[in-house]
Amino acid sequence: MQKNPQKGYIALLGWAPNAVEAAATFDRRYVVVAPEWAADYCEKHDIPFLPWNFERLNERSVEIAQTLQEMGVDVAIPLFEETVEWAGAINSVLLDSPRLFGQAMLMRDKSLMKRRAQLGGIRVGIFEEAHDREDVTRFLKRVNQTLLKLDGDPNDPIHFKAFDKAGCLGHRVIRTPDDVDAIPDDEFPSLMESHLDGWEFAVEAWVHNGKICFMNISEYVTLGYSVYVPASPELELYRPKIEEQINKLIKAFDIEFGMIHPEYFVTSDGEMYFGEVAYRPPGFKVFELLERVYPGFNAYHASMLVFDPKTTEQEIADYFPTPVADAKGYAGCFGVYPRRRVVSSLAIPEETEDHPYFESHELTTPLEEIVTKRTAFGTHWGLVYFVGDDAKRLHELLKRQEDLDFYV
Repeated sequence: MQKNPQKGYIALLGWAPNAVEAAATFDRRYVVVAPEWAADYCEKHDIPFLPWNFERLNERSVEIAQTLQEMGVDVAIPLFEETVEWAGAINSVLLDSPRLFGQAMLMRDKSLMKRRAQLGGIRVGIFEEAHDREDVTRFLKRVNQTLLKLDGDPNDPIHFKAFDKAGCLGHRVIRTPDDVDAIPDDEFPSLMESHLDGWEFAVEAWVHNGKICFMNISEYVTLGYSVYVPASPELELYRPKIEEQINKLIKAFDIEFGMIHPEYFVTSDGEMYFGEVAYRPPGFKVFELLERVYPGFNAYHASMLVFDPKTTEQEIADYFPTPVADAKGYAGCFGVYPRRRVVSSLAIPEETEDHPYFESHELTTPLEEIVTKRTAFGTHWGLVYFVGDDAKRLHELLKRQEDLDFYV
């Protein structure tokens, strides 16, 4: 596509084919900053490319910001959790705004994040930092003592989360001392927090000049397994309260631009609790789900618009759809985890494939017959996609998939 030199020059941090494809079909100049292994592919497909190892922090780390600045790049967009900190550091140079690095640090450290939210008057659960297993055992006991549990009562669970990992990675539910013993040494230090019973959901909000341009509510069916967009009519009733919370979040974290992905709980009494917030695209292909239900909308293009300092208010007004009203049905996906210990082949259940809402899947025949035991929430083997016009029916369909075998 023809690039407009009057618009911003964008650096994409990390490798995501859908983001690269979106950049190629957008009117902004771009460069992909990714590990060396992406070089051959980029050269073959004429993709502007700059190699960089995001895992190595050393005295040369400032070079990437200087190089991009010399190239005339205006802004860096993080595509993965691991590149958020890099984007903050780079943008503090490109945009001459040192606070952006501190802001990125808040987005990367779940404990600092909770404290900042609390300082902003946002409701959070009880939380502490854990440096060893003794800290976890002590917190588990203290939480249950606070809940007036008696000897012999089952413990209320606590959540153990890695400080700087994305989504469900490094997330464990701790109920017993045996669960504590199973935590590897390399997962410390971490965040511990009390369990909140309630309706858990996520938000994707595009922010420009400190204001929400577009806000989607993603409804979880089961955390770590399934999600759909837009949310059900029942959850959408909370939109005004949710938007109020997002505006609080924007103010508390001094967010002027970009795309944020926070998670919340609504409890039975209607109170809203903040879980965490990410400054990068969500997992479970939510961007792709949004594109499926909002014709003409590309979530990556939307992110490039709100990150670009040269984007005008008119461009923003012209681009974003009206939430829910412009959606054509509902789109959801289910993350498949093998339910058997030993598998030999892929076998999509007939009831899944024959369902009118079934659209596609990205599952492959397993490379290993023995399924690795899941630690924490684990990583799914691939996604199955559904599209339909009834939120309740889609919700039930996604829940049903948890009982089916996709590998035999």
